[in-house]
Amino acid sequence: MPDVAAGPLAELPPGERKIVPYKHRSIGVFNVDGQLFAVLNRCPHHHADVCRGRLGGRMLDSAPHEYRYGDEGGRILACPWHHWEFDIATGRSLLEPDRYRLRTYPVSVERGEVIVHV
Repeated sequence: MPDVAAGPLAELPPGERKIVPYKHRSIGVFNVDGQLFAVLNRCPHHHADVCRGRLGGRMLDSAPHEYRYGDEGGRILACPWHHWEFDIATGRSLLEPDRYRLRTYPVSVERGEVIVHV
């Protein structure tokens, strides 16, 4: 399994993300409360750069022009184009979890460096 260096852990504090190139694609690496996640930066809906979207809770039912979000531990990634939501831990879509998902990758820290295993 090839490894992709995503830089020093010190440059990816909790709440931050980094998008790293890998061959003909890119991978988003996220630090959510000290836990690291990595997903392919490609939405399965219309292939947008999903890792540039909002990271937080799930959008809840609300009145027109009102935006309310649930918590879910801040692990819900929303595509910036059409706001499809995905759990970055599993990659699964919240709308159709058995049909749509982001590709996820294991992440480790080795000698202070964040490594994505692709």
